[in-house]
Amino acid sequence: MTVRRNVTPRASAALVLTTLLTASLLTSCSGESGNDSRSAASSASATPHGYVEGAQEAAEQQSRLLLNDPVGGDSRVLDLVTGKVHKTARVEGAVRLGTDGRFGYLHASGGTHVLDSGAWMVDHGDHVHYYSAAVRDVGELPAGRQAQVRSDVVVTAVTDEDGQTVLYDRRKLEKGKIVSSGTPAGVHTGAVVPYEEHLLAFVEEDGSTKLVVLDRKGKRVASPDVECEEPRGDAVTRRGVVLGCADGALLVRAQDGAFTADRIPYGEDVPTKERAVSFRQRPGSDTLTAPAGDDAVWVLDVTDRAWTRVQTGPVIAANTAGEGSPLLVLEADGSLHGYDIATGKRTARTKPLLTGEGRGGTDGRKPVIEVDRSRAYVNDPEGKKVFEIDYNDDLRVARSFGLDIEPVLMAETGR
Repeated sequence: MTVRRNVTPRASAALVLTTLLTASLLTSCSGESGNDSRSAASSASATPHGYVEGAQEAAEQQSRLLLNDPVGGDSRVLDLVTGKVHKTARVEGAVRLGTDGRFGYLHASGGTHVLDSGAWMVDHGDHVHYYSAAVRDVGELPAGRQAQVRSDVVVTAVTDEDGQTVLYDRRKLEKGKIVSSGTPAGVHTGAVVPYEEHLLAFVEEDGSTKLVVLDRKGKRVASPDVECEEPRGDAVTRRGVVLGCADGALLVRAQDGAFTADRIPYGEDVPTKERAVSFRQRPGSDTLTAPAGDDAVWVLDVTDRAWTRVQTGPVIAANTAGEGSPLLVLEADGSLHGYDIATGKRTARTKPLLTGEGRGGTDGRKPVIEVDRSRAYVNDPEGKKVFEIDYNDDLRVARSFGLDIEPVLMAETGR
């Protein structure tokens, strides 16, 4: 196995965007955080700490898997704590399934179906709250198969294939209602990403693609001279938002009362088909993965500003839990492989998990690897199964779940 590691010096000059944050970050539960839509109770004695109406708080993560069979349209929610399976509304012809940690977004030609998984977490920095509630079908967003949906706990931004963006009130979604909160003017390239009480977006100006910062109503508050050729892919980490570009990535952060952007270049010329154009991660993790062509995987260490290219076999899906954990690669032999990221050496391999020709196709219909703090999950559509993998124990298959549908699309919530 070969590994190429490209590191951008930590001392690289930041590109400072000329806009100030409108609110400071709070890490306690005593007030409302910019990343937490649930304000503290008006009286600590009136309601328990962390109380959310209609939900049960738990001491542990309440993970659930959203599953869909695009052909038959059947959808299920698998509760990974109880093992129970919940039936939900039929959604036929879905080509992608995304999630923001609580809601699932099933993208089909006629619209995007919103499913409330009833499992989520609230991260206050120094501690975390885990919640569970009933599974609920919320309704349809008027955005089709190519729409890109990004959320924080206050706003959900939906950008269609024409670059038009509509904002939705996240608090209303939590109540089962779809309510628009604004429509930013202009055309945007790629997804509009909510971050630190603002929105990050790309626009075409003067022959180049530039980063702009919008407020929560969609009004532009900064037009810095930060360019990103062919933007594709984004991920929110604890160190900021990573935005993929043709020459690598931008890391956008809220720091010292302003937004900054660091470039993280590949450090070499990368052919178009080998660029990182979609990222997978454990939610919040500072380690990202992306296919690097057909037979390799990029690993981006956001902390060290370093790209590592790990040569593998033919890649179906990849993910990792982060620092100290193996790179997980589902390969064309149907097996899950574990790699040491630093050396590129394969450290473990399962028996074949995929049944028949279950390698999947295009348009997001390939099997995926979902990762949380202790387990990974792999869907086997033709076998009508989901495998739970203990990635800290030589990729041991801890559990398998038999289903009554082909789980072609899968996403994990509650993390």
